[in-house]
Formats: sequence, structure tokens, C-alpha cells
Amino acid sequence: MSDQHQPDGTVPNPVIPGFHPDPSVCRVGDDYYLVCSSFEYFPGIPVFHSRDLVNWTQIGNALDRPSQLRLPLDMPSSGGIYAPTLRHHDGRFWLIVTNVGDGGNMLFTATDPAGPWSDPVRLPGVPGIDPDLTWDEDGTCWCTVAGVSQVRIDPTTGETIGEPYRIWSGTPGAMAPEAPHLYRIGEYWYLMIAEGGTERGHAVSIARGPSPSGPFEPCPANPVLTHRGTDSPIQNTGHADLVQAPDGSWWMVLLAVRPRGGTPAWYVLGRETFLAPVEWVDGWPVVGKVTPELPTPAWPLHPAPAVPARDDFDQAELHPQWISVRRRPEHLCATKERSGWLTLRAAGASLDENDVVFVGRRQQHLGCRARTLIDPAEGRGGLAVRLDEEHHYEIEAADGEVKVFARIGSLRTEVAARAVPAGAVVLGVEIAPRPTRGPRTGPDDIVLGIEEPDGAFTVLATLDGRYLSTEVAGGFTGRVIGMYAAAGTVHFDRFDYEPLPFP
Repeated sequence: MSDQHQPDGTVPNPVIPGFHPDPSVCRVGDDYYLVCSSFEYFPGIPVFHSRDLVNWTQIGNALDRPSQLRLPLDMPSSGGIYAPTLRHHDGRFWLIVTNVGDGGNMLFTATDPAGPWSDPVRLPGVPGIDPDLTWDEDGTCWCTVAGVSQVRIDPTTGETIGEPYRIWSGTPGAMAPEAPHLYRIGEYWYLMIAEGGTERGHAVSIARGPSPSGPFEPCPANPVLTHRGTDSPIQNTGHADLVQAPDGSWWMVLLAVRPRGGTPAWYVLGRETFLAPVEWVDGWPVVGKVTPELPTPAWPLHPAPAVPARDDFDQAELHPQWISVRRRPEHLCATKERSGWLTLRAAGASLDENDVVFVGRRQQHLGCRARTLIDPAEGRGGLAVRLDEEHHYEIEAADGEVKVFARIGSLRTEVAARAVPAGAVVLGVEIAPRPTRGPRTGPDDIVLGIEEPDGAFTVLATLDGRYLSTEVAGGFTGRVIGMYAAAGTVHFDRFDYEPLPFP
């Protein structure tokens, strides 16, 4: 991420934009580390580092080997890796997570959060999703899961000690008590959860008790955070984690979304990581406003190095921001075969297929531009904006022709075609505001085209962005923009991504 400081004394929220949901954070000395859900993408669980809670740099992916992360080809999109919890205890980092596509709950450890992380310790006796991990004063390890149930575990072996039992169900009548996190703060143990579902009714509630297993007394001001029923541009606030800064102040990281357009409003970037200040009043947390601009924290900021706008694929390994669908076998994806190029070999015949060979990055700005130079002489491939197998737009090159395709639900359509000279061609996508059409206005336009030799951009199609939104497609992910192979072998010389103004 680039420097998040702004001249008016604020910093922008979200602090980690784009599809980065279910944040979990811990502090070690002056350093903060944060992880997010990754669902059907490989590698899994992006790991971020910060010195100020505002500027974050991705330092790796915790699950970057097939021995750690198996995502079966028949697993639906929005399956896979759900809601990790990251903690530091006894000189090690501990990461507990659910793989709903293979094996359920599992635990990983590392001495360096940048990796390598261990192979999984499986937890067959821990039910459900959204596992949390904490240790009491005696060293007993407690695992709490959505529901909200709890069980003691041996984190080194994965064995459970006793049977899981319910410790709190959240607000009576509220749906989906999930995302539990358990903390010892002062004289109490606090149990914080999300409830209301991860859509517009999302909320954060909290309870406290004398021990890790309760009994728990709910906060009289629950929910301590929700944006339901408000006109805030930030919605779906929930799934939070708490962290204390070195100066004693408290902060909350949480997921939320930025819907745009008319009714019902559509969010396209997925659920993003936001930051909010927390104060303690009468033994309960009071969460500050979650706004697009956050007052600059009291401590010095540490600007993060900007990720270059262009990746020339000159390195032997891909940057950790690059993700693939379910797998990334070396024989199908390589940077060493043709120096300075990314080489992709096709498996699935299109982005409709679960085994498509795809390398992309999260869309992190409401407006952005992407370009790639493709050599399709040995195959067919292109540049895509993907939400899932049934919702994607792409521009594809093969046999002296460029075509634009749209997949929306059960419909797949060739939208445009144009002949191009043989050889490499620059494909482009631009995402821009959509002209206002009253309450039916979509969130944005997705423009697909080619870059001419003189640098001019020729538009082949302009498509409504609402069909690549969560409100249309469902699920838990956000847009990913990237390159794919649909037949034979294709080579990509570079990939450019830059933000564009978006009101």
C-alpha cells in the first residue's frame, strides 16, 4: 500500500481496500500483523504488516503450498478459506482457520509471519466455522467458534479436551452469531461476535464474564457497532477484531463495504478492511465512527512502499498480491519459461470452468485501469474481470482476432469482435463511473478494449458493472482482475494497474 496520509490530517478508510474480508490482527512490540479470508483463491490468507495501523504492506500468503491448502476443483466459488484468527503466543504466531472445501478447522504456526508457515494441524473435534484462539493464565488453549460454542484444545496435536458447549448466542432473535474473538482485558474476559448476517444487517456485539467460558453478561449498548438503516456510504460493518496500540489506545479492524449506484446499491470490491478507534467507558468498548476519512492517529505514520503500477514478470516468483483460482501448478503457470514473461497453459476452456488457469489481483479502487501485453501465437487467452464462474467479463485474443465476452448467470455472450494484426496485442480494462439513470443506475461501467500502437485506446464494449457485484452474484468475494489461458499456451509480457478518479 502507498502512504495513507492526507493533507487535511486524515487517513482514508478502508485501510486495506478491495476484497480483504474478515480481518484478524495482532501486535508484537511496535509491529502489527493482519490476515484476511481468501475463499477459493490460491495462495490463501494474505498476510499484512504495519507499524501504524494505517499503512499496510502485504508480506506474503500464509498458505502458499498445496500441502497446506487443498481447494478441490468441484468446490464452489466462495467455498475454501473462511475467517482466520491470528494470534501471537509463547514466541510464535498461531493461525487458526476453516477450509470448508477440505478438512474443516486447522491450525498453522510460524516464527516469522512472512513465512514459511507450518503444514496444518487438523482439528477434527472442533465444529463449525470462524474459529478463535486464546490462552488463559494457566496456559489452557480455548477455541471458540461461530454459534457461539467453545472447546479446549491442545494446539500442538489438534486434540480436543472435552466436548464443545454453547457459551453465548448473542442478541436474542439476531441471526448468525459468528466471528467470535475472546480477550482478557482488565478484570474481565470479553467475547466479541458478529451477528445479523454479513449483509446490510451486520453488527458487532460484545459480552463479558469472569472466565473464558463465562458466564457472559451482554453489553447493555449492544450492538456496539452497526450501520444498518443508515445513509452512510460504508455498510455491512462487522466481523471485527480488537488491538491495543503501544500508547494504550484501542482500535478495531472490521469488514465493511462501499455500495454505489441506485437502488438497492451494489458493492463490487468485496468486503474490505476498515479501521475505527475504540474507547472504554464503564468497562465496555465504545466504537468511534467508521467513516471514509479517519483522523490521523497520534503517533508518527510509517508510509509503506508503493506496489509498482507495472509488473514486468522479471522475478522468479510472483508478487504475493497475485492469486489464482483453486490452484497454481508450476507446469501451468511460470515466469521462467520465457524471460520477462508470464506463461500460462490452459486447462479449463474458459472462465466458466472451475479449473481455468488464471492469475489476477484484487480490484482495490472504485475506478481503475488495467493493461496487459499478450502474445497468443500458441493459444488463446486474455484479460478478465472475475467475480466467479458465472459472473465475469473478458477480452480475449487468438488467431488475429480480439473478442469481448460477458458471462452473467446462465448466459454467455460474445459482445464484440475485431481483427488485429498478428503478434502481441495490448488488452485493456477501464472501470469508471456510470452515467446517472435515476434509481436504476448501476455502480460503474466496465470498459474493455485494445491499445493501439500509438497508445490510443479503442473501446470494443462498455458493460454494466452491476452484474459483477455481490448483490447480483451472491457469495463472499470481490472482483479480481487478471490474465488467463483458455487454449494452448499464452505469454504475458507485463501487467499494469493504476487507480482512476471516481466520485
